[in-house]
Amino acid sequence: MGVLAIKSKQECAYDGLSLGEVMLRFDPGCGRIRTTRKFDVWEGGGEYNVARGLKRCFGLDTAVVTAFADNEVGRLVEDFIMQGGVDTRFIKWVDYDGVGRTVRNGLNFTERGFGIRGAKGMSDRGNTAVSQLRKGDIDWAYIFGKCGVRWFHTGGIFAALSETTPEVVIEAMQIAKKYGTIVAYDLNYRPSLWKSIGGKTKAQAVNRKIAEYVDVMIGNEEDFTACLGLEIEGVDEKLTKLDVSGYCKMIETAVEQYPNFKIIATTLRTVKSATINSWGAVCWANGNFYEATHRENLEIFDRVGGGDSFASGLAYGLLTFNDPQKAVEYGAAHGALAMTTPGDTSMATLEEVEKLTKGGGARVDR
Repeated sequence: MGVLAIKSKQECAYDGLSLGEVMLRFDPGCGRIRTTRKFDVWEGGGEYNVARGLKRCFGLDTAVVTAFADNEVGRLVEDFIMQGGVDTRFIKWVDYDGVGRTVRNGLNFTERGFGIRGAKGMSDRGNTAVSQLRKGDIDWAYIFGKCGVRWFHTGGIFAALSETTPEVVIEAMQIAKKYGTIVAYDLNYRPSLWKSIGGKTKAQAVNRKIAEYVDVMIGNEEDFTACLGLEIEGVDEKLTKLDVSGYCKMIETAVEQYPNFKIIATTLRTVKSATINSWGAVCWANGNFYEATHRENLEIFDRVGGGDSFASGLAYGLLTFNDPQKAVEYGAAHGALAMTTPGDTSMATLEEVEKLTKGGGARVDR
């Protein structure tokens, strides 16, 4: 018997469902936002990236719950989502006023770092359609009860968007659990989202309430300290020194506070430079710790989305094998591969992920 009671594929239309904002990302390539004359555009969002990874890399059936202002930008992002194979039937479309006074779509400007210059992101997402979602706007009973979902994923980015979005998260989680869906949550702390509404104090008030409904809790060292107020031994204040034993103690504390947690997974990253990181992961399940292969000098092309790809690989491993060791290995490998390509979303294949989990190298494949 596996570590989670996961619904069968036969009784569910969707292997995975994500709730969150999907923004249009503007990428200046090798340049900088403040000086560029052109951008490439992608879609991306912390929660959505997980659904897309599960579909495009791992071949599972997924959908996204989000909202857009019904204009050309919203339809462009929808087209990106459809190209990724994620079902768009649960998107809520909101009438656009022609200016954006009442509702708009989110924009995200992100430049890649290099060497001593770190990556930089700036979002323009105030008053977006998805931030205005309220409890009762989505027919969760239809989604989880009639359609059926095996794995529900959302996170702290969506929860930080407004006063109403945490209520939407909790409503969705309660109904998901009623119908036997596994509930996963990525803390995904972003200081810029919380600083004007109460900072870490507000983040902890919101996330501690949400945590009571979570089966699979995901995050890195900053997420657990900022969002749940947990202390990690062996990590200095600048988060440049990592000690796996410190994480393990933190996870044990989390389990004591939240006995509903069935899985806790955290990525292990040391930023040596913007282009060289050490990268690994730890997963806790049923009182045991499982550590992924540690990659000491991982070369980074675009770090955005690495954690989301870890979350989708972890979900795949649990949905497919119900094995925490395989899950954390798939998660760490998928996250590592996602950071070798541009954009928020993964361009990796299942074959590449499996090759990496088996110790494969970077020799040319032809």
